[in-house]
Amino acid sequence: MNRIKSVLTVLSAVVATAAFLPGAAQAAPAPAAEVSCAPLWSSSTAYGAGGTVSHHGRNWTAKWWTQNENPGATSVWKDEGACTGGVSDFVISEDEFDAIFPDRAPFYTYQGLIDALHAYPRFANTGTETTRAREAAAFLTHADFESVGLRYVKEINEANYWIKCDYSQPFGCPAGQKAYYGRGPIMFSWNFNYKAAGDALGLDLLNDPWMVERDPSVAWQTALWYWNTQNGPGTMTSHEAMVGGAGFGETIRSLNGSLECNGGNPASVEARVAKYERITGILGVNPGSGLTC
Repeated sequence: MNRIKSVLTVLSAVVATAAFLPGAAQAAPAPAAEVSCAPLWSSSTAYGAGGTVSHHGRNWTAKWWTQNENPGATSVWKDEGACTGGVSDFVISEDEFDAIFPDRAPFYTYQGLIDALHAYPRFANTGTETTRAREAAAFLTHADFESVGLRYVKEINEANYWIKCDYSQPFGCPAGQKAYYGRGPIMFSWNFNYKAAGDALGLDLLNDPWMVERDPSVAWQTALWYWNTQNGPGTMTSHEAMVGGAGFGETIRSLNGSLECNGGNPASVEARVAKYERITGILGVNPGSGLTC
């Protein structure tokens, strides 16, 4: 009997050990199958409940009858997730993007921007085609200005990296005091911004801020987070300024406030306006009023 117990004990140990061997591990689940894009959404087409379209590289299903309501801009459309094989219908084409940023760093891809649009589907997707084009142009103007034509992925002056850690925040700087320097198209910086944007986007940017310089989509998403959700030193978000008709000048105020506006740095304001007029010229749209602050 004791011998039988010993044999069973050995067998149990062998089975338990085998469960941790590489060959005994269960196969990883198969990756989710790619979903093909539905036909491209058209503003002139009427869609009944259940109608499915693609828009900005994602599939959308109509909850009820709709016409001329952009997917993502109104609640009539349900987001069904990313799709493949579709055609970009962003208000700025890839050729126009290339013309705006002819010397950009390879990191800043057009597809990275398209992939980021799902984070804030109302961006450049609200109002008339002119309004949408102006908002996209204004956003890319500040990206052009802050990153010098999208040539830089991260802040150049490493001596200033340590400044961007605010230890008064309860979450501190877990990635290190020098980890929260400017990155991406608007040189996104400071630990409290990484924390807030990461929470909003479902990304752990506080612990891994380098994600912004590894992934083009994440870089664009951080810029879109600020554009669509933060007033900064202004009185409205940049998205609200462009959609509500306040004009490009209010987006400058939302970014830099008195550092540039109200006589703070008129040369900088003029430079931003000149870039905005150049980009709206490439898009063939009037820049509108309210250009300065």
